[in-house]
Amino acid sequence: MSFNITVQPSGRAFTATSDETLLAAGLRQGIGLPYGCKDGACGSCKCKKISGEVTHGTHQEKALSADEEANGFVLTCCATAHSDVVLESRQVVEEGAFPIKKMPVRVVSLEKVSHDVMVVKLQLPATDPMKFHAGQYVDFLLRDGDRRSYSMANAPHTFVEGAPAIELYIRHMPGGKFTDHVFGAMKEKEIQRIEGPQGSFFLREDSDKPLVFLASGTGFAPIKAILEHMQHKGITRPVSLYWGGRRPADLYMHDWVQAQAAAMPNLTYIPVVSDALPEDSWTGRTGFVHAAVLQDHADLSGHQVYACGAPIVVDSARTAYTQAGLPSDEFYADSFTSAADKV
Repeated sequence: MSFNITVQPSGRAFTATSDETLLAAGLRQGIGLPYGCKDGACGSCKCKKISGEVTHGTHQEKALSADEEANGFVLTCCATAHSDVVLESRQVVEEGAFPIKKMPVRVVSLEKVSHDVMVVKLQLPATDPMKFHAGQYVDFLLRDGDRRSYSMANAPHTFVEGAPAIELYIRHMPGGKFTDHVFGAMKEKEIQRIEGPQGSFFLREDSDKPLVFLASGTGFAPIKAILEHMQHKGITRPVSLYWGGRRPADLYMHDWVQAQAAAMPNLTYIPVVSDALPEDSWTGRTGFVHAAVLQDHADLSGHQVYACGAPIVVDSARTAYTQAGLPSDEFYADSFTSAADKV
């Protein structure tokens, strides 16, 4: 049985069967609802249900609490319809989203840029290469059916003609099925399979509001891609980039960002370190990176925020910034959930 799903205020509509999630049905029909992990762990797809009946599959309490569900909120990544449904989602993407497809990729290079971060460059098929928005991610398709998701750290225009490639920043999770391989046995010319592009984390260009970019750790990857895109397109909206790490070495592309800030008068870069040691000789900002934003922007009512990184950073920022006046639909997030977060 299929039901009609309508998304307000855009009026976009699609159908969903009773055995597929609302998100999967929408993506299948070119309706770009916001989403992140697709596993009920991050909460990026949460939106208000105006009418209709749905049932939720397994999900994390932090992504959708019992109180939120009682108040009509749904996670489209794990909700199935039992009637016609009307949703409210102001972040729905316009028609024409890039198709998601599976493809083989070849490892071009591996570069360790900190004690636990590897830059992995992947060559895409030269014929009909993947189209994507700066800020989206890809899934590695592992042999046992598992997936691992990583954001692309370069903008589409950086493709070299005839040799399209994407760049990923992969943090080592000791004991991790995939990252142990990346930091151990992975070699240049190795073939992997990926699926993409995924996610709704990319710059909304129909606004002139000043931007706050918030990144923790390797959450910097999609932010870097968006910065490259902005410079390429000549987008001059004011940008404040806050990048946080425990130690200065965690800001593994600090010099690159400083150079970017010198080339983009509209970009202000604020690095923040939470656990610097005396031998680090760190003289910059300290503390929690999401809190540093509020120290500089007590009123966020006129801003857009793009936050990416550890779930605790993204969740803390979402709560604190809405209390500081940020409209909830102006907070765009990509929460870097690990396999452990999805259990």
